[in-house]
Amino acid sequence: MAVYVDHRTEAPDSVASPSQIAWHPLHPLLAVASISTVSGGCVDIYLEQGEHVSDAHLERSFQVTSLSWHPSRPILAAGWETGEVVILNKQDKECHAVPPNHNGKITVLNWSTNGACLVSGDRHGVLVLWRMDQRGRVQGPALLKQDHGKCLSLCVFRPPPPGEDFVQLAKAAVGGDEKALDMFNWKKAGTESPLKLGLQEGLSFFITLTDGSVHYVSEKGKTRHVLSTDSLVQKLLFMEKRDLLVVITENLQLSLHAITLEGEAEELMKVKLSGKTGHFADIILIDHSLIVTALGETVIRFWDLDRDENYVLSPDVQFGFDVGECVNCVSYCSAKGLLAAGTNKGRIAMWKKAAASEQSMRALEGKEKWKLQAATELEGNITQIKWGSRKNLLAVNTLSSVVILSEQATASHFHQQMAVVQVSPSLFNVTIFSTGATHSLHVDTNVNGVFATKDAVVFWNGKQVTVFECSGDTFKNAGSFLCDSPVLSVHGENLYTVEPYRVQVRTWQGTVKQLLVFSEAEGNPCLLDVCGNFLAVGTDLAHFKIFDLSRREAKVHCNSKNFSELFPGLGGIASVKCNANGNKVSILVSKADGNIDSKIFFYDVEMDKVTVFDFKAEQGNRENLSSGQGMDKSVVEYPELHSHIPVCHFWDQSEPRLFVCEAILETGLQPPDKKKNQTESTMDVWIVSFFSTEEHGLLLQDSFPLPSSYQVLLGIEVPHYYFAKKLGEVEKGQAESGSIKIPQMVARRPMRDFIGLGDCDKATRDAILNFSYYLTAGDMDEAFKSIKLIKSEAVWENMARMCVRTQRLDVARICLGNMGHARGAKALREAEQEPEQEARVAVLAVQLGMLEDAERLYKACKRYDLLNKFYQASNQWQKAIETAEAHDRVHLRTTYYNYAKHLEATGEQSLALTHYEKSDTHRFEVPRMLSEDLQALENYVNKMKDKSLWKWWAQYLESQSDMESALKYYALAQDYFSLVRVHCFQGNIQKAAEIANETGNWAASYHLARQYESQDDIRQAVHFYTRAQAFNNAIRLCKENNLDDQLMNLALLSSPEDMIEAACYYEEKGEQMDRAVMLYHKAGHFSKALELAFATQQFGALQLIAEDLDEKSDPALLARCSDFFIEHAQYEKAMELLLTAKKYHEALQLCLKQNLTITEEMAEKMTVSKDSKDLSEESRRELLEQIADCCMRQGNYHMATKKYTQAGNKIKAMRALLKSGDTEKIIFFAGVSRQREIYIMAANYLQSLDWCKDPEIMKNIISFYTKGRALDLLAGFYDACAQVEIDEYQNYEKAVGALTEAYKCLSKAKTRSPVEQDSKLAHLQSKLSLVKRFVMARRVYAEHPKEAVRQCELLLAEQDFDNALRYGDVLGLLVEHYVRVEEFHVAYRYLEEMQKRIPPLNLSYYVTQQTIDAVHRGVGIPVSQTLVPEQRCHSSVENKEVEEEMADEAEDP
Repeated sequence: MAVYVDHRTEAPDSVASPSQIAWHPLHPLLAVASISTVSGGCVDIYLEQGEHVSDAHLERSFQVTSLSWHPSRPILAAGWETGEVVILNKQDKECHAVPPNHNGKITVLNWSTNGACLVSGDRHGVLVLWRMDQRGRVQGPALLKQDHGKCLSLCVFRPPPPGEDFVQLAKAAVGGDEKALDMFNWKKAGTESPLKLGLQEGLSFFITLTDGSVHYVSEKGKTRHVLSTDSLVQKLLFMEKRDLLVVITENLQLSLHAITLEGEAEELMKVKLSGKTGHFADIILIDHSLIVTALGETVIRFWDLDRDENYVLSPDVQFGFDVGECVNCVSYCSAKGLLAAGTNKGRIAMWKKAAASEQSMRALEGKEKWKLQAATELEGNITQIKWGSRKNLLAVNTLSSVVILSEQATASHFHQQMAVVQVSPSLFNVTIFSTGATHSLHVDTNVNGVFATKDAVVFWNGKQVTVFECSGDTFKNAGSFLCDSPVLSVHGENLYTVEPYRVQVRTWQGTVKQLLVFSEAEGNPCLLDVCGNFLAVGTDLAHFKIFDLSRREAKVHCNSKNFSELFPGLGGIASVKCNANGNKVSILVSKADGNIDSKIFFYDVEMDKVTVFDFKAEQGNRENLSSGQGMDKSVVEYPELHSHIPVCHFWDQSEPRLFVCEAILETGLQPPDKKKNQTESTMDVWIVSFFSTEEHGLLLQDSFPLPSSYQVLLGIEVPHYYFAKKLGEVEKGQAESGSIKIPQMVARRPMRDFIGLGDCDKATRDAILNFSYYLTAGDMDEAFKSIKLIKSEAVWENMARMCVRTQRLDVARICLGNMGHARGAKALREAEQEPEQEARVAVLAVQLGMLEDAERLYKACKRYDLLNKFYQASNQWQKAIETAEAHDRVHLRTTYYNYAKHLEATGEQSLALTHYEKSDTHRFEVPRMLSEDLQALENYVNKMKDKSLWKWWAQYLESQSDMESALKYYALAQDYFSLVRVHCFQGNIQKAAEIANETGNWAASYHLARQYESQDDIRQAVHFYTRAQAFNNAIRLCKENNLDDQLMNLALLSSPEDMIEAACYYEEKGEQMDRAVMLYHKAGHFSKALELAFATQQFGALQLIAEDLDEKSDPALLARCSDFFIEHAQYEKAMELLLTAKKYHEALQLCLKQNLTITEEMAEKMTVSKDSKDLSEESRRELLEQIADCCMRQGNYHMATKKYTQAGNKIKAMRALLKSGDTEKIIFFAGVSRQREIYIMAANYLQSLDWCKDPEIMKNIISFYTKGRALDLLAGFYDACAQVEIDEYQNYEKAVGALTEAYKCLSKAKTRSPVEQDSKLAHLQSKLSLVKRFVMARRVYAEHPKEAVRQCELLLAEQDFDNALRYGDVLGLLVEHYVRVEEFHVAYRYLEEMQKRIPPLNLSYYVTQQTIDAVHRGVGIPVSQTLVPEQRCHSSVENKEVEEEMADEAEDP
């Protein structure tokens, strides 16, 4: 809250009347043009407090017509009625004349946007553009001179387009933009001209003539006619962000035009503004979209260009304005969001604009955005009002004088139950809480500060001190004296003021009684505070000292402390306060940039120790702080405090432990998504109170946001906080009450722990405070000690309330007990079953009437079911429904129902009806509710079109004997039973029968059947009993009336009991026994059905029955059936029954005996699962083996394998599989069985195949023999491989490899007969040796043929030759050799030997036909016909592949 202090300008010529005022955009300089009847006209410049700048005075014998400030420098241009233009440089104290170009009144005078040029225009239409230097002197000739022929009226410069801006260009060049770099580097080839910095200022502008035309002057000096209006243009506005031109004429015609870069205009909109014409109009543009006009009416008019809407604001009588007061002028301060308006009665009305976050949150429209502030009163008729300078000062022209208003923080103070608050610059509101009286004090001087005590109120302004003494109900001036102390404090009858290095102790009349001296090192005293009997003094060099004022003279209580030594690096002291005992000092510190730091420092005088509380510290990061429960809570429960800073702080006047401070959101830290429920910026202001003690350090006692109706915290005195109220709230309350007494500007709010106690005595106050302190510290023993003597129920209740906030239910139980609050104690005990602590505390809050706390707690623990119940119980039905719809949908219908009951009880039937429908209970509840109003009920039934309601209404009508209407509603409800019942009652049985037949309704059919039975119409009765599915009744009638054919059909449709009953009936009659058997069978009475079927030899029926028998049937029954089928050679049926009866052995015997093929299905049925308890494991295996044996006999080897495997006999399973010859399954089975015998069996089987041509089989043989550890067999296989290589492919090299492997395997093998093993090894060794010799001979033949031939001849002489080598291969080699060396006789001899040992057909395998022919030719013997061989035909490619595979196997078994 602020007040506006008015400073009247000290005009040098008191006779002059101000005609124009103009603020400098940046500096606090106000230019005032005056008209004097004596001297003509003058221009003066004033500072912010109205001081006249003596060397800046211009005076002429004619009047000033235009004023214009340079946009950045303190240079003023003034235009006169003779056409003279003068430039006044305030900084350099110079005055320059612009070359004369005008001979008429200057009507246009404007600086360009960057201040480099000045445009001037006169009433004859002459327009001149000058270039100006930095001191305000004209440079060179005029840049532009035009003559428009008509009087110029307005000029608006168009800012340069962003792309032309030099700074932007520089940024682009630094960022690497080639084009921008080229523009700087103008010497580069291809660039036309250097960069012209002077022309980047935007010298294009719009001008208007008195004929209503608007012209555009471009930077090149070309003039373009833009548009014309029907009357004089009163206001020209350019919206630079959107390139829009706003034109408002004298007739209040508004037109909006889009402007192109060339200056062409396109009209977008044209409207007629409302308001009276003919009066001077003050028109301004706010936020680029809102046009505000003041036309000398009682209202200000707004036109929103964005929304195309208009509205008005008027000064309110409640805020001190008169009825019919007219607004002459307006001005807007965007920095503060304040719209100021001057009235004809000398008052200034101010409206504050809602903050942006509020707008977005509440989407405020029109006038709701503006809130009227308190009026500022001046004298005279206000004709001009202007905001200006960086300091946002407001200048007001009242024709007689000019007043400058500056904002000043409201002065206020609270001390010793006396509170003073500034209402206006000269008016103060004084509240004495001890008596409840409120007074108004008028002070003649400007006031900077105020100090109140129970005896006096002291005002000061840095120049003068005024003391008002309180005597009874009045205040009288007790003294006034000059004193330039900026701060002041009061204790008793002493005033404390400061001067350099001293604190003066004065009387009320200003007499100095004592001096409290400070050294130069300590600095000048600049801060004073009195609390209790102690004075705290802070200096500008960050020292502080405490004085004891309890005696006649002030004595030092705590010696000077240098704060900068305690905490180096921090700035100066911003505020210092001490507590009532003088043993604790709290200090706020200002940072280097002048802002207040987020820390509060607490100095303990006795312990000489400093504790720090930092609002910005995160959880667990408090310096030197006690870790009491309160501090943790402050972090967890109030995270909002993290970005706040303290602005003021107070100690309690009498309680030395209690400290309170006000914290505001730090500038720039305000989150963009500000809290949604915020109505004022005070949501960002928090009041935080602490206990500060030596034992526990700092403990957070309470924390709450500043209520929206309060302006600022004034202080604390147990049991209340004291606040200054907002002026608007005070006046609103006054208007509501209708009283005209002095409003109370101060409010007090009870502390959290004293709510509901009022003004209690000191003992109770101390006890509650101690209880709160120890409870916060967690010391329960001390907490109870402090309150054990208290008898007041109100106090106990208040402490129970405290327990809600501290969530101490253990303490609350004791409080409730002392209160005698039995219901609360019971509710608390029952609430213990709730798992959440907050939910249990909420129950306590409800019992104590703390409904807001209960609501908050339920929301915190997300117990929306309990919150819903709470809302219902507290009659907050809308919230209950919202909660149920959003979070507690399981209870949504219940909530609707309860609300409907509530509405019914309050007589709101229509709403109740809606909610009964929502709860889906309207079918019962609405008829009950409307039972007294039958017409309304009938209308409701017809409107709802609900079958249940139609039926209920029909029943009601039937009870009233209105059968026709009842039938109509039964038909609508489709209640066919009731229709039939009523028709039967009326004797219209035919209609009833039609309804029953059409609908097939069971109840209707049954009722009708009963009617027909009572009339002895048996056939119709049976028909309708059948339709009603009441077959037992139909059967009963058929038996009674011998309707046997119908009986059978009905029995088959009915239940098993009815079937058995019908079967007994047929059996007793002795006829149609097949029907009896069928019915017994269908009813599941198989034994009886079989008995009858056997007795009557019904084989077809027996077969049908047997099909339905399963494992659940009686085993004896199954055995009997199977015997029957065996007797009649139905072996397969018998087999199935035996299997169903689980007589597996008998079934198997039957298979063997009758040679029945065991199918897979039968085999599976005979297989008993491992989990079965019918057979032991041994018997189960025996059965499976028998099944497998049977399958073997039948040649079903795969099935046999499966059963042997299930029996666990894998050897037999393998044998069965071997018989099947399924190689793939044999290999797979051997692989998964992992048994030696099976591996060997599989390998033996695979050896019987054509393994030479399938390498995979060879691999498996070697693998199985290896896994089966049958190395002797593996050796035999390798031996066989070697023989195949020799016999088939003559590949002795591979044979050597195979034989080597065979020898290795045999040497490792463990055979039963070592002698036999040795013999085999010797045989293998011999064979290997011979083969190796032959291989060697073949290898060396190319180089040493003779040696090779000799070796071959030696080999032929070996006795084991036949076992190892083939004669054909050795002899063939010798024949070929001797033919080559042409020893044909020797060759022929060996050929003859070949013919003896080798059949003639095989001869060509060893010797080619050409060789044979050559031998015979050489010897001269013709070739015998017997030697002609058949052509060999085998694939060499295949041989090669198989040879390679075998070689690989041999090398790598």
